[in-house]
Parts: sequence; C-alpha cells; structure tokens
Amino acid sequence: MKIVAIAGSQIPSDTANSLQVMKACNALVQLGHDLTLIVPDFDLRPSTFNLQQHYGLQTDIHIEWLPTSNRRLFPWQAFLHARKQDPDLIYSWLIQSSVFALLFKLPSVFEIHIQPTGVLGPAWHRAFAALRGRKRLASITQALLDVLDHKHNIRFKPEDVVITPNGVDLERFASLPDPVTARQNLSLPSARTVMCTGHLYAGRGADLFLALAKEIPQASFVWVGGRPEDIETWKQRVKSDNVTFTGFIPNQTLPLYQSAADVLLMPYSRSIMGSSGTADSASVASPMKMFEYMAAGRAIVTSDLPVIREVLNETNAIFCLPDDFDSWKLALENLLKDGTKRSSLGNQARQEVQGYTWLARARRILNGIP
Repeated sequence: MKIVAIAGSQIPSDTANSLQVMKACNALVQLGHDLTLIVPDFDLRPSTFNLQQHYGLQTDIHIEWLPTSNRRLFPWQAFLHARKQDPDLIYSWLIQSSVFALLFKLPSVFEIHIQPTGVLGPAWHRAFAALRGRKRLASITQALLDVLDHKHNIRFKPEDVVITPNGVDLERFASLPDPVTARQNLSLPSARTVMCTGHLYAGRGADLFLALAKEIPQASFVWVGGRPEDIETWKQRVKSDNVTFTGFIPNQTLPLYQSAADVLLMPYSRSIMGSSGTADSASVASPMKMFEYMAAGRAIVTSDLPVIREVLNETNAIFCLPDDFDSWKLALENLLKDGTKRSSLGNQARQEVQGYTWLARARRILNGIP
C-alpha cells in the first residue's frame, strides 16, 4: 500500500515517542509498503544526521518536515498535505488526523499511546469510534483500551481494535556477547552489573536506583541514557562510588550495553512522566525497553504494575512493589548471587519475546485493511 504516516514527534530527537514512531514506520517499510512520514518542522534539524544509527533502523524512511506556525493546526495541515499524495491509508499518532481521514473517506489507523486529555480529547476519540469507514485503533495495552471504555464511555467494534504492545528488532540482539565480554568491550566496570536504560524523567526510578547502589556496594550500577542536565542533577545525589551514567547512547549500540548487564531494572514509580510531558502513564504504558530487556536475555527486576503483567510474568521476571525498597534490595542481592536463576529468567524472557517484533506488530495492525 501507499501509506502516509502522521506524527507530532520531533525528528530527530532522543524522546521515546520519536523512537517508537521511527520503529513502527521502519517495520511498515520492511513489509514492502511505500511509506512517507510527515512530522512538524521545528527548525531544529541538523544539516547532516544519521537517522539509521540514531534510531537503529534497517531501512531508509522518507520523511517530510512540514512547516507549521501552530501545533494545534498541524494535524489538519498534515492531513491536507497527506491527502495530496493520494494514499491508500493514513496511519497516524494524532487522533485529529485520523478523524479527518475518515471524514474524507480514507482508511485510517490510529495508534493510541496515552489517555485522552483536555476538554476536546475524549470528543475526538469518540468521533473516531463513531465514524464509519475502514479504520483500526491500535492500542499499546489492554489497560489503555479499558480506560477509553470505563472512564470515557468510548467503545469500538471488536474488529476495529487490535492490542499492539511495542516491540523489538530481534536481529539486533542476535549473537550478543556474555556480560563480562560486553563490559570489557564497553570499558565498563568489571563487577556484577545492575543496569537501567532510558531517560531520567520523574517516575523512572532513578532515586530507587541510587539507593540500591548505596546498599549493594559490591555491584556496579550503570544508567544508560538521560539528557546532560538530568545526569548532572542526579550525579549530585550519588552517595556511592559504584554508579556510572553513560549519557545518551544511539539506539544502534543499545543492545551491546544491555548485554553488559547481569540484571536489568525497570524501577517505575506508580506515576511516570513521559517524554511528551504527559504524567501518570504508569497505568497504560508499554515500555519499549521491556522488550529490549527480554531480547537481551538478562534477568529483569520490575515494578509490579498491572500493565507490566500484560507482558511479563513470574517465569521471566521478578516483581517488586514500587515503594517497597527492602523487596528490591533482597531481590537484587539474591539474583546477583544466583547465576542459575538469572539464566533461567533471561532465557525464558528471550523465548517469550519472539512474538513481540516490530514486524509482527505491523502485520497485526494492518491485517484486514485493504
């Protein structure tokens, strides 16, 4: 098909939402579709930039940066620009563009990642549900679909909905070295390593991470990612000498870093600040790093949030309550001593992630859409 995708993300950037958009588009191109991605032009693009390395892509994605003076008008402007290309499908992360597509009798896929917000947010989502036409709501979690139903009384026909958690490029996690070799290759400390990857936004667990580092001095704690200003803030709170902040790492190199861990952490709070500035995504999120962790085949310790249990379970992860420090400390200490348990959890996670590839996800979303 000829697909025009519309997203409000800044491309390029280091935000999770821009990475997710690029991974999803990459998969659609890999499936053989002719895709153009339309995003706002924020006048922040470097003149030369390696998108494939930055985002860990296997294809070139055709991107059109659309000048816009008003972000509120962008969904309409982007749709008009997309319509001129005579697409077979509008694939959007912006609910307004998806509604416009249906009003103009174009097939539409809307990827929903956050709850409707503001006064008009629920109304736009309700319109998408009510309008006739070839459409698909791609929700990253069942929990998010339940929010539409129970909180906003927005319901879709079963055939118009697909639950599509985020995914992973498994080929990028093939033939990874063992943790000791990976740490040597990356010049990381040689001790048993506890790692967390991602931004240092509020709710991502950096405070818990540092507290654990202080209480488990025999291990090395490595946080991969984060913006320079956030890293400086958290460095000032470090109270032990076993903590390393790497800063931003291109997605292409991220699997090697994750392979350097003995234990990978997802220490989420009950409320999470997202890269878009949206708070309290903890109840509906589908963290991309969860699937990367699984593909890396390392033991995972995660906050026990209901939405995480849509993917993980006791056979492939260890769960701890977000506010129970003692349980985190005990779980980590036991895992660091028990190589057999670490291998069992990691191997099971690697086996179960096979169904969560970006390619499989794209096929599910488009299944039945001409």
